[in-house]
Amino acid sequence: MLLSVLSNAFSGQGLDLMSVIASILASLLVIFVMLPFHEFAHATVAGWFGDKTAKMLGRQTLNPLKHIDYVGAFLLLLVGFGWAKPVPVNLDHRKNPKGAMAVVALAGPLANLLAGIVGGLLINLVLEIDPTAVLFLLGGKSVGILSYIVLFLYYFMAINISLAVFNLIPIPPLDGSKILMAFLPNKICYQIQRNEAMISMILMIAIAFGAFSGPLSVAQRWLTSGILNLTALPFSGSPFNPNFGL
Repeated sequence: MLLSVLSNAFSGQGLDLMSVIASILASLLVIFVMLPFHEFAHATVAGWFGDKTAKMLGRQTLNPLKHIDYVGAFLLLLVGFGWAKPVPVNLDHRKNPKGAMAVVALAGPLANLLAGIVGGLLINLVLEIDPTAVLFLLGGKSVGILSYIVLFLYYFMAINISLAVFNLIPIPPLDGSKILMAFLPNKICYQIQRNEAMISMILMIAIAFGAFSGPLSVAQRWLTSGILNLTALPFSGSPFNPNFGL
């Protein structure tokens, strides 16, 4: 996210210090609040299935120090998506462990999607106060502090949606792989788990070379636009809501 802001600056759009600050603050909020919430959601849903592993290890908590992965946090600050330390989950005692794991895995991305929806509602709430604040988000000039609040909320929303989409990629160790394995034969699941370390390393290399940047950006923009329009429905009095095709 910060890299994108700086890239816009060097491409001739100008460097707006408040935009950089808004990007950093939104990223830090996600790192210290939403990444822990993502992992807390995993731990809580695992607890619903009778697995207390995360709780016994002190991971069923919103304390960011228990969850932060420094590489993942740095990447989130830089490019808008990253990760935290995964919470340990053991559902082998369940009658359908793969199905239970899929539900636990889905809880994390849903937590980020929920945060994105909250961000969209707050953006539209601010626009009820001052509809012209959206002009800055659409490329115009700032009309005051509310413009930067909208920008901050947009960054917060976009990062959370990016995290939801990124984690749904069906490649280990991401949440999407656990969801996919619920529908695969045990033999294939075993092979995936056996080679998870190697697959994870390949994933890291692919991320480093920007292999997912394009598709993730398209999916993030599409979902962000859809959520902004959806959350605009309770605030239909704003004349700028139809313009949320970002």
